Order: sequence, then C-alpha cells, then structure tokens
Amino acid sequence: MTFPCDERPSPNFDERPEGRAVDILLLHYTGMASAEAALDRLCDRNAKVSAHYFVDESGRVTRMVPEHLRAWHAGVGCWAGESDINGCSIGIEIANGGHDFGSPSYPDVQMAAVEALCLDVLSRHPISSRRVLAHSDVAPARKADPGEWFDWASLARAGIGLWVAPEPLVEGPSLSLGDRGDNVAELQFLLADYGYGLEVLGRYDEAMQAVVAAFQRHFRPEKVDGVADLSTVATLRRLVDAAKVAA
Repeated sequence: MTFPCDERPSPNFDERPEGRAVDILLLHYTGMASAEAALDRLCDRNAKVSAHYFVDESGRVTRMVPEHLRAWHAGVGCWAGESDINGCSIGIEIANGGHDFGSPSYPDVQMAAVEALCLDVLSRHPISSRRVLAHSDVAPARKADPGEWFDWASLARAGIGLWVAPEPLVEGPSLSLGDRGDNVAELQFLLADYGYGLEVLGRYDEAMQAVVAAFQRHFRPEKVDGVADLSTVATLRRLVDAAKVAA
C-alpha cells in the first residue's frame, strides 16, 4: 500500500476464494447522516458490513480491510456473470448522505482523494475500465449509490473507469415498462453485453426498468427514470463500442 491513510480495522471480512483475482473496483456512498456513524457501522461486528477503504468529506482515507481479504460491501449482486462480487472486488465507501439525506454534493477535496485512492488501487490490480462500477450497477434493484450526482466523468478523465459523453435528451420514441418485442430484446442484449445482470427475454419488466435506471445513474444522469429514451439507447450503444475499443 503506497497511499497514505489512517487505519481502523473492521472485523467484518473473510478470505477471498482461492485463486480469484481482484478485477472489480466498486464505489459506494454510505447513505448515513454522518461519516462518524458510517465508520462506526462498518466496524460493528453485528452489522456484518465493511469496506476496504472509507473516504470522508474532508478527503481523509481510512483503510478497514486489507486488499487480499474479502470485505463485505456489495451484498447480493452480479456483473458479467459473476455473482460473488465481494470475492473479486475492492470496495470503497464514500461518506455521503445519499438519497435519504438530501443527495449532498461530493466536495472537491473528497473527489480528489477518491481519485488518488482509485489510481493507487488500480496500480496493483488489473481492473479494466468497464469494471470500475457503482454499487447500483451490480445491484440495480436494491441500490442507488453512489448516486447520479457522483462525478464519474472526472474520474474517467484521470484514467479511472469508462465514460462517454451522454447523448442529449431529445423527444422521440422510447421503451418502458410493459413493452415487448425485438427492440426490447436488443436493448437487453446491449445491457447484458456491457455487464448488467439481465436476461434477454424481450419484455420490459421491473427488473429491466431497474437496470435501465442504474445505467442512467452512472452514464446518463441528467434524467433517471428507467425509461429507455433515445438518449439512453444512443449513450449505451456508444459505451458498448467504447468498451470494445478499450478491451
């Protein structure tokens, strides 16, 4: 570990699966009223949650679980066929009240610390840009963090994660809850091809609505409604193309 940080060990961890490399970097918000309360919870044996790192609003970084161990931060989720997200990921909890506490902005000093920490983690692990993810990406039906106001674009400019400029909102046809057919199946295929846990069934159900909303939170945050409008679909197509180039 070359990044300067405080140490506050959490008791909530176990061994990674034997031979399983770290290949996901997962970002969260704490979603609690204060950084102190969140840090206490991440160290509470009864809570059974933790993260490898914690970043408070002042930019102070705390290491809680060594990287070679499995922290308990992701819960039930999947990405690109992988269901043990904790087993293959590094988890970073970022102090922010989240949707339940007014969706506060992430201070510049905090984002700078997150950027530096991510670069440090990436220097040790072969994590592809398309596997730098939001908690909401791997658990779209349960989670919304780190939120649509999180600045993914600034991280991408620093070489962290994959990003394309979102297509502007325009009027036009869209796909939404209850729709069926080949256009829905094609969209499901694109989302699954990028990594989202979604079956190609040709029907726009609640699971698909949650995935589309998760995609929007990360990649088209101007409007998060789970409706696949022209902007959403065009942004997704460009992202899939960019992922192929980056691979």
